[in-house]
Amino acid sequence: MHIPDGYLSPATCGVFYAAMAPVWYFASKRAEKVLKLREMPLLALGAAFVFVIMMFNIPLPGGSSGHMAGGAVVAIALGPWAGIIAMSLALALQAFLFGDGGIMTLAANCFNMAVIMSLSGYGIYRALAFGEPGAGRRFFAAAVAAYVAVNLAALAVAVELGMQPLLAAGADGRPLYAPYPLSIAVPAMMIPHLFFFGPVEAVGTALVVSYVHWMDRGLLHKGKGSLKPLWIALSVLAVLTPAGLIASGTPWGEWGKDELMELIGYVPAGMEKYGETWKGFVPDYSLPRMSGLPEPVIYMLSALLGSALLVAAVYAWGRLWRR
Repeated sequence: MHIPDGYLSPATCGVFYAAMAPVWYFASKRAEKVLKLREMPLLALGAAFVFVIMMFNIPLPGGSSGHMAGGAVVAIALGPWAGIIAMSLALALQAFLFGDGGIMTLAANCFNMAVIMSLSGYGIYRALAFGEPGAGRRFFAAAVAAYVAVNLAALAVAVELGMQPLLAAGADGRPLYAPYPLSIAVPAMMIPHLFFFGPVEAVGTALVVSYVHWMDRGLLHKGKGSLKPLWIALSVLAVLTPAGLIASGTPWGEWGKDELMELIGYVPAGMEKYGETWKGFVPDYSLPRMSGLPEPVIYMLSALLGSALLVAAVYAWGRLWRR
């Protein structure tokens, strides 16, 4: 669901930045009031978790791929505003450092995966897990919340991409940006998410939420208890990220210029102009200066580097609003 640069028109990107600027400000202020200082490690852990989990690409029949987003996990643990902050920081790091997702489209990606997933995931979980839920109802609530949240985000991506041919076309009638209309974009995005990635998101989120409650019942809502087992679990996930290299296919709607040329026979003019202008300091999680190492090792080191930088970014953000 990471929309690359060149897939949305500059005007569309501008609208999303204008919409997200007050959301980021409001989310920061709300998180400042709601979060306690002792919960900062949990927020850092959540941000690092969503970053690492998105590196586990899963192959789909037909040559495509995708991954769990994890957007509902932090929202359920610390509230929707913390979820928006954590997910936005993770997406920004992916875009600027690794070139995963665009710079121009960063606000749109944050709207889809940070705002929609956090708000809907938190709201649905709270509605289903009211009172003192048992383990079964908590698992069910987290699963439903994550399933609905990721599908709402996928629908938003599909609509944004599918609207581009209507909003911007050249003199020859060809789309200038994302080339596929709504009639193709919506089913192409929704079918995999409804029947595959949605269930993966549901089970993954429910397991994480259930594990945190099992480890320490008060941790999820009161920020108490030891985070050491969760940090260990995150480190293990980072070490296992090379498993994500099994999926070699490109996720739908994230093709490069060469792939688009093969798919539709041309590269839209706007995509030619704006696409791939920023490839990141460490393009495609490749750590080019360490190219002598095996690819799985480089991918794992990228996961560890990104996680460490995200933890530092969360603490830096916390120090700013604590002043």
